[in-house]
Amino acid sequence: MMRNMPAESVDMIFADPPYNLQLKGDLHRPNNSKVDAVDDDWDKFDSFAAYDQFTKDWMDAARRLLKPNGTIWVIGSYHNIFRVGCTLQNLGFWVLNDVVWVKTNPMPNFKGRRFTNAHETMIWASKSEKAKYKFNYEAMKALNDDLQMRSDWTLPICTGHERLKDDDGKKAHPTQKPESLLHRVILSSTEPGDVVLDPFSGTGTTAAVAKRLGRKFIGLEREEAYYKVSQKRLREIPEAGDAEALEVTTSKRKEPRVPFGRLLEEGLLHPGDKLVSPCRQHIAKVRADGTIAASNHKGSIHKVGAAVQGAPSCNGWTYWQISGDRKKVPIDVLRQKIREDMGPRAN
Repeated sequence: MMRNMPAESVDMIFADPPYNLQLKGDLHRPNNSKVDAVDDDWDKFDSFAAYDQFTKDWMDAARRLLKPNGTIWVIGSYHNIFRVGCTLQNLGFWVLNDVVWVKTNPMPNFKGRRFTNAHETMIWASKSEKAKYKFNYEAMKALNDDLQMRSDWTLPICTGHERLKDDDGKKAHPTQKPESLLHRVILSSTEPGDVVLDPFSGTGTTAAVAKRLGRKFIGLEREEAYYKVSQKRLREIPEAGDAEALEVTTSKRKEPRVPFGRLLEEGLLHPGDKLVSPCRQHIAKVRADGTIAASNHKGSIHKVGAAVQGAPSCNGWTYWQISGDRKKVPIDVLRQKIREDMGPRAN
């Protein structure tokens, strides 16, 4: 199916492939009850070579579908993630991060012969080294209480009301991922309207989160039982219609460029107006051509700001201030006013 889809038609891929767990026999708890482990045929491969070929096949197809500036996320455990990462790099993908999902409630190691496996690893990669991939840095920072989002994500596994059940009351899928995990993945590297592909869709977690976030989605799943569960799940999720609610905090670098001279053209500043430094020691005079003068220094707000401080560089927008309502405010406030009047930036 992937080979029949249009080339370079997908913005992001999230792949949760079989892990090739290589389980040997049943797993039991200390009370001798059987663990509902992953023993399905779709997770069984004859050899590592067979698994590597399988990985290369689907990654080749994924690479063809991904747009030049698109990204791919692949999740796995110690059983497969190193082999997957090797294939990913061999095919020309460029690794951006490895993100560790730290599980707050992992399954214990019942045999007591190893450490409890309490995490899974996601590899995030662009299509090439120089690709201009999407990363909503400010949005992820906002999601994390205004702290820079780290590459270790502490989230619970899928349990409780989120865990989908079949008609017999059993788990519909043995490795269903939590929506919280996909929320971060999709929010971090896509925008509303982008196309998200999950080639191992399972019960449709990626599609469900994509739909809530206003992204278009494609889910591929060969197991009919999982497909039916995901269809029911998606029917119960309403379309995301509130465009304003789907907007995320963007970087100032993505906002329209406004030169300092524009403030004079708009009448927000006038020749002869005074700018003051945060320490109040330096005063600059605004000139008609959009430059400023302070002491023996003349030039842009950035150049003069650096000169009066004896610094190699300076962000003049945040350094220089004007008199506001009983206090000094950065001239960046005036720039933002112009940006608001300009409206949304055209794509």
